[in-house]
Amino acid sequence: GMQFDRGYVSPYFVTDPEKMVVELEDPYILCNEKKISVMKDLLPLLEQVVRMNKPLLIVAEDVEGEALATLVVNRLRGTLKVCAVKAPGFGDRRKAILQDIAVLTGGQVVSEDIGVKLESVTFNDLGTAKRVVIDKDNTTIV
Repeated sequence: GMQFDRGYVSPYFVTDPEKMVVELEDPYILCNEKKISVMKDLLPLLEQVVRMNKPLLIVAEDVEGEALATLVVNRLRGTLKVCAVKAPGFGDRRKAILQDIAVLTGGQVVSEDIGVKLESVTFNDLGTAKRVVIDKDNTTIV
C-alpha cells in the first residue's frame, strides 16, 4: 500500500463522523494532474461511476468551485460515494507521486501532456484499490 500526507479537501466527504474519516471500499481512483473546477469535465466519468455503484477517490492538484460543490451535494444525497484529495508535493515531484499512485493502482495519470483530457476519461484510465482511508491529514491506499 501507500500513504501520503494529504487529507480530504472537505469534511463533507466523511463517511465515519465519529472517527472523522472517509472509508472507501473497492474504489476507483482518478489521478488528475491539474485542478478540477468545472463540473462538465468530470460529468461523463461520474455518470459511469454512479452506474457501476462504486466509490471514487479523486487525487488532483485541487478540486474546487463548482466541481467540489457538486461532488459534495452528490455525496450528501447518497448518489455517489466520493472523496477528493489534493495531490502531494509540487511541480515535478507532484507529477512523480501521481505517477506512483497510478502505477500502484493500475491506472494512469490524466494529463494533457500525454493528450488525455478529463472529459474523455474512461474506466481504463482509473486505478483501483481494496480500500482507501482518508483523514484530515493523510490518505492511505491499500
